[in-house]
Amino acid sequence: MAHAGTVDRVDAEPEEPQRLAAEARDRVRFEEEALALADQVYRVARHIARDDADELVQETYARAFRSWRSFQPGTNMRAWLLRILTNLNIDRGRRQQRAPQMQPLEANDYFLYDKLAESGDGVSDEDKVVERLSQDDIVSALSAVPHDFRDVLVLVDLGDFSYADAAQILDIPVGTVMSRLHRGRRILKRELADAALEEAT
Repeated sequence: MAHAGTVDRVDAEPEEPQRLAAEARDRVRFEEEALALADQVYRVARHIARDDADELVQETYARAFRSWRSFQPGTNMRAWLLRILTNLNIDRGRRQQRAPQMQPLEANDYFLYDKLAESGDGVSDEDKVVERLSQDDIVSALSAVPHDFRDVLVLVDLGDFSYADAAQILDIPVGTVMSRLHRGRRILKRELADAALEEAT
């Protein structure tokens, strides 16, 4: 019986190094796949955090690497990383105690054109409107959109995520994604209209 027990111990001992080696391989594979998505993660971070994008991406990857065991292989790693990023950005926003700007929304989807018409410009050509807006104007207008709405705009309109993916990343219902997207677009249009009018004067 003692001999059998010894054999059991000898058989069991090699399992631990094999398990550790398999875990190390899994971690390396995870890190390679995650780092391959760094450009995409950074692009989203630039839109939602602007100057703090580098720091936000670094925090995202640090948290992802610490929590790598919680990632389910075979699921959408990009969505998983972006969920970490958006959660960190939300936490950052709360720390800065940035309250959403509660401004009345314009009822008309053609707010920009109406504003330009009121200014006496009579612009009817979309190209003329776009010419007035620089990239800085667009980035500034996007940064003026309240945090919750901006995250949805960035994911759906700039990141080309579906409503369902955005809902998963932000951990909110799909209906909330649609509502925030609608309101966010309205706010963005108003900000762009103001920028275009400033360029015109």
